[in-house]
Amino acid sequence: MGLMILERRGEKSRAGRSIAALLASAAAIALLIPTASAQQAKPATDQQKPEEAKPAPAGVTLLDKILVLSRTGETAIESLASASHVGQEQLDRRMATTPNEMLLGVPGITAQADARRVSTSINIRGLQDFGRVAVIVDGARQDFQRSDHGTQSTFYIDPELVKSVDVIRGPVANTYGSGAIGGVVFFDTKDAGDFLKPEETWAASATGRYESNGKGWTTSATGAYRLNENWDVLGNIVYRDYDNYKDGGGSTVKGTGFDVLGGLLKTTIRPTENSELKLGWTGSSDSWNEISGGIPTNDLDLKQNTFTGRYNITDDAKSWLDLHINASYNKANLEQTSLVAIPRRFDPVTGLPVVLPAGSKSTFDIGTYSFDIWNTSRFETGGIAHELTYGGDWVGDNVKTGGTAGGDSFYTPSGKRNVSGAYIQDKLSWNWFEVITGLRYDSYSLKGSNTETSGDRLSPRVTVGVSPFESAGLAGLQFYGTYAEGYRSPSLTETLISGRHPAGVTFPFLPNPNLRPETGKTTEFGVNYKQNDILEAGDAFRLKAAYFNNNVDDYIGGVTLSRFDPTAGCPSGPGVPICFQYQNFAKAKINGFELEGVYDAGWGYAGLSASIIDGHTISNKGVQAALLTIPSSQVTAQLGLRFLEDKLTIGGEVQYNGKPKDNPIAEDYTLVNAFASYQATDNLKIDFRADNLFDVKYANPLNILPPSPPSTTSTFAAYEPGITLKLAATMRFGG
Repeated sequence: MGLMILERRGEKSRAGRSIAALLASAAAIALLIPTASAQQAKPATDQQKPEEAKPAPAGVTLLDKILVLSRTGETAIESLASASHVGQEQLDRRMATTPNEMLLGVPGITAQADARRVSTSINIRGLQDFGRVAVIVDGARQDFQRSDHGTQSTFYIDPELVKSVDVIRGPVANTYGSGAIGGVVFFDTKDAGDFLKPEETWAASATGRYESNGKGWTTSATGAYRLNENWDVLGNIVYRDYDNYKDGGGSTVKGTGFDVLGGLLKTTIRPTENSELKLGWTGSSDSWNEISGGIPTNDLDLKQNTFTGRYNITDDAKSWLDLHINASYNKANLEQTSLVAIPRRFDPVTGLPVVLPAGSKSTFDIGTYSFDIWNTSRFETGGIAHELTYGGDWVGDNVKTGGTAGGDSFYTPSGKRNVSGAYIQDKLSWNWFEVITGLRYDSYSLKGSNTETSGDRLSPRVTVGVSPFESAGLAGLQFYGTYAEGYRSPSLTETLISGRHPAGVTFPFLPNPNLRPETGKTTEFGVNYKQNDILEAGDAFRLKAAYFNNNVDDYIGGVTLSRFDPTAGCPSGPGVPICFQYQNFAKAKINGFELEGVYDAGWGYAGLSASIIDGHTISNKGVQAALLTIPSSQVTAQLGLRFLEDKLTIGGEVQYNGKPKDNPIAEDYTLVNAFASYQATDNLKIDFRADNLFDVKYANPLNILPPSPPSTTSTFAAYEPGITLKLAATMRFGG
């Protein structure tokens, strides 16, 4: 698994094709907008703040916004779980170029991208890869995987298409799909209803943005049209073109450039007063190069298309009927083409030396079908209110990889995997007392060319919450405790990978059809607090905090075995005298503390979030070892001030990152960011942001590359960007 990092291609022909596609897509969006005399749009501040009622201060919506993935219509502050919401205002403020930038300051969650900036892997509470975290876009599971030394389970979504992100941490999220022992991240894309003002039939906007570090340009266009009060449609197109960035030490990080052409088309239809149908497509064409030894070695092209349908129907009172049906298909195809002949390769069958000739291809073709249905019934028995939720889900992955012998597709075996589940959960409320009990059944089957395996399990959940105080200052204080279990089946790679390591040196990989599924067992204690009118009329304070302890039984990890150990089963042959296999550890133990709070007084806000985490694995012989997926502990402080009737917002963020104690090369570091947003005119908005203001040189500890035989030294895949200035302008019109 030779180390490779990435570099953007400089082909003029590709740039020409991308620009042509951008113009064609922009023209298609324009067709959504009827010929009409433009009416002067109201200020964006009016759009965000309806005239009939002033909403809660913007910062508070972080915790007061209803979670998109909530099965019972809860806000984050109401949920008896560790949940967070990132809304459109926060996303605009972050001016994200890549998905990991959208999640700044969300406790317990870390994004890993190494040098592949367009692809992101999500880590929640030290768990990531192979489905431990369920990443969902508009109801569609993102199960793309390409195994090597860097990120493995990755997803691709352009931040420009996203209107909100919801996060639920821990296996309490097991009603949202099988395998999510770490948690769930749900990306909800933009809707016409959010873009159009109440009096508008159509609207359009265009955004241009320049980024100093990497000298990157982003252009985006959005158009929306309301056919009638029950039918609207929105389209968006975005193009990004970025060069390599420089780290905080002033060194160019080769392989960090990329270009992306992405788009979104979404329609909402309301057949009746109590029903709604959302149909959507998101797609992207991403291009970058990989480098090795300082020169481009591989050209990569990713094509992804996601089709989604979400339907909801209720009775008049949302009592017995609140039915949701989601169906989706996600297809990702990654094609890797070698740009130069690559020596020191080995045939994965024979282990004999081969040369990977220029033009050789490796392909990764992954299709994911998913279906999800649930209903919530609300009723009372003996003065106790019930929210009874019951449903089921199914996800099917079809993985096809191939290419020249000695190519990188070897690391990701072909095969099929189906996971499904059914659950029932009842939330009981009585005065100041709440109880949630749930039970989920999971089943999986996995099939390769010579291997077939399956399994199933029941996973319980119980949560108790109390709000014992009635006095004015303490009425919003709530305590809860939870015990929840989750179940993750082995992945295709973990089970099926077989053959000889094809890059650098050769040694055998051993398949393991006897892998046992992982079982996450989490205990959590938390507190929620909300209070209004504390220091002055109209202000608000929100706080969530939790301590958790997660024992993952039968944790699956890679093990290096010695050929000289007669019990290891390593076959003889050429290369170094070792072999590699995924095996079950006795368990992984992870514990930590999370906090998220915000105070908003209208004229300004202050926020604080924190995540402190530690963890390790324990072998079947009782030996404790480092768990390299443990991220930095973080403390993030945010401050913002609003001026000129909220037209101008300025502020900043400070984030401290503490080195994971078992990470051999990571270091502590502190980042400082600043931002400003100004609604210059009714139709013009200007945004500015400075990231890493003091040009700190730092690396994400998750980007550590463990030593590959015969090396014994760990390295980082890439250092993160140094100081980066972003400037954007958005024009909007509607009528």
